[in-house]
Amino acid sequence: MCFSVNVSFIAGVTLSVVGVVTIKKVQMPSQLMFASIPFIFGIQQLSEGVLWLTIPNSAYHGVQQVATYTFLLFARVVWPVWVPLGVFLLEKEGKRKKLEKIMVLLGICVAVYFLFNLLLEPTQAIISEHHIFYQHDYPVSLKYYSNILYGLVTVLPLFISRYKRMWWLGIVVGISYITAAYFFKHYAFSVWCFFAALISMLVYYIMDEVTRAQKNTSTHAEFVHYDVGFTPGKK
Repeated sequence: MCFSVNVSFIAGVTLSVVGVVTIKKVQMPSQLMFASIPFIFGIQQLSEGVLWLTIPNSAYHGVQQVATYTFLLFARVVWPVWVPLGVFLLEKEGKRKKLEKIMVLLGICVAVYFLFNLLLEPTQAIISEHHIFYQHDYPVSLKYYSNILYGLVTVLPLFISRYKRMWWLGIVVGISYITAAYFFKHYAFSVWCFFAALISMLVYYIMDEVTRAQKNTSTHAEFVHYDVGFTPGKK
């Protein structure tokens, strides 16, 4: 997170708790990946809390490096795949699921690109103007396009989803991404990840809609099964 160690740890702990409660709503394996989003964001925010503590002290350089790569792996590699795949698993067969599958494939391409650069280029986290800045060199010619594609694969799947509440999540996450990129240019990933982490608490309410839809589907399936097997005049 980009303001202080206290905010980072408070956000991390809060998100972890919300994440556990959200995971408890899971009724099917296909729901687990999406429901885990707040919990994973909690871990990510805790890693930045560790950075706030270790960056000023060179004696903890090893811990700092682990925390730096933990945050960046989540921010740049995990989310471009996790978000579209989590939404994809919630969808039924049809056009929406096919579109979500395309988003997953694009997300994998984005994740591989960022992972490749993360492993090859030196990376350092520094504190600058009350923010954590991740000093990392990416090819300038591809930086603009990769960031746009990153935004698309992490936001667009939410609008493709059949769940109405997912659309609101997409709107808020999209606005936060644009805001972070415009107003916090040098700290965009850190700031946006914090916004997205807090917004991810909406996943709890989305899971309410998902579980209700699942119950309705199950009830309808049972009714159809009973109706098909029923013969008038027979007991």
